[in-house]
Amino acid sequence: MPVASPSHRYSPGYVLLLGAAAAVIVLAGLRAVSSVAGPFFLALVLTVAVTPLRAMLMRRGLPYLVAALLPLAVVLLGLLAMALALALSGARLAALIPGYTTELAQSGNQIIELMTRFGITTTEAQQFVAGLDVNKLLPYVQSFMNGLLGALSSVVLVVILLYGMSLDAVGLSRALERLSAERPELVAALRDYARGTYRYLLVTTVFGVIVAVLDVGALAWLGVPAPLVWGLLSFITNYIPNVGFVIGLVPPALLAWLEKGWVTAVWVIVLYSVINFVLQSLVQPKFAGGTVGLSITATLLSLVLWSLVIGPLGAILAVPLSALALALFVDPDPGKRWLRPLLSGR
Repeated sequence: MPVASPSHRYSPGYVLLLGAAAAVIVLAGLRAVSSVAGPFFLALVLTVAVTPLRAMLMRRGLPYLVAALLPLAVVLLGLLAMALALALSGARLAALIPGYTTELAQSGNQIIELMTRFGITTTEAQQFVAGLDVNKLLPYVQSFMNGLLGALSSVVLVVILLYGMSLDAVGLSRALERLSAERPELVAALRDYARGTYRYLLVTTVFGVIVAVLDVGALAWLGVPAPLVWGLLSFITNYIPNVGFVIGLVPPALLAWLEKGWVTAVWVIVLYSVINFVLQSLVQPKFAGGTVGLSITATLLSLVLWSLVIGPLGAILAVPLSALALALFVDPDPGKRWLRPLLSGR
């Protein structure tokens, strides 16, 4: 007598609730070991990112070690460059922060006067100005950079994981070939995930560089201090979906106001908005398309979720990690495919 599958015995709502409960337990466990989970997920996503290079080397019949270690070398050089840039930018930002306390205090009376014109009481305005301390605001940016640098500075763990995954990736590709006849849905989901993640990371990186260069040029033209620091921040926050632009805008706009006045600050906001809106909202989606199959709401929830689980690195890896969860637990199971339209918005 055939046994009914769980998808037939239980309603979709019950299955969804049970899966959500299991996910909470797993995510709580990952948060408890975030110091290990962060580097692990970073190594995993980077290993997937160089899949096309590895596949090209394998097609050309190069030795196993060459196909495994050459992509590893590319990834390690990229990580080294990012770590050095973050370290230098963090040091520059730490030296820059204390110098603007006086300027902010001098501008306090102007802010109070402006706020009182809009019906805000003097007491409320003074309380608001008292909270505008550069020594409290900008360190949040420095903390974000230090959080990323902390994940990258786990050099031994990241390198060991990357080395192991790089060696296993060649054999895994061949194993998937043999498994495709027995588990076609799982193999197809993993391959789609690899292609989508690679394309997403490639497009995001290319447009991140373009946006960063344009932002640095605009800030240098306006005379805003430390344009290279804010250009690096703009590049990094380009990986943070939907809200990254705002995170990258606030510090240079604030410093422009303190250094040059509110007119320059408005110019920073206008130029940043034009550059980021045109490239990230109009041009980039045409190249990225639906590479990871997540709606805007699902993307924002992923951002919040993975940031809580593994910290600042989770904001960078939010989209690839959510796409991986779908490839493992949703796409291979015909009984759960009804979730796909809800998560993709299509």
